[in-house]
Amino acid sequence: MFMTPYTRRRNEMSAFNPFRELADLERSFFGDNAPAAFRTDIRDVGDAYVLEADLPGFNKEDISVEVEDGYVTISAERHSEYEDKDKKGNYVRCERSYGAFSRSFDTTGVDAERMQASFENGVLRLTMPKRQEKQTSGRKLLIE
Repeated sequence: MFMTPYTRRRNEMSAFNPFRELADLERSFFGDNAPAAFRTDIRDVGDAYVLEADLPGFNKEDISVEVEDGYVTISAERHSEYEDKDKKGNYVRCERSYGAFSRSFDTTGVDAERMQASFENGVLRLTMPKRQEKQTSGRKLLIE
């Protein structure tokens, strides 16, 4: 006997999600091993935004950060050793996902020339200074 979790739907109209069927299809196809995008947090620290992306198990060399056309794109690729080791019979179970992962973020209001990136303990940190608006100095107009 299989147990399925019970979910309560309060109001079917307010809970309408046009992508629910697609998500259900993905879950039924991949099960718990569905490919997941990496998680990010973005904080406003006054004069800059700080984006932190969790990329555990990645090497710094496997991560790429590109700034182009008003977007910053973070890409990471993890290669699988599963196929090589499976031929030797070493794996009993393999659940870790591998492949290419990518996310893009809008950089409107960010000074892209001064962005900085660091990677430590599986966390990619982008410091994105805010674009400084040129303030015009006030002046008094003479009425002619």
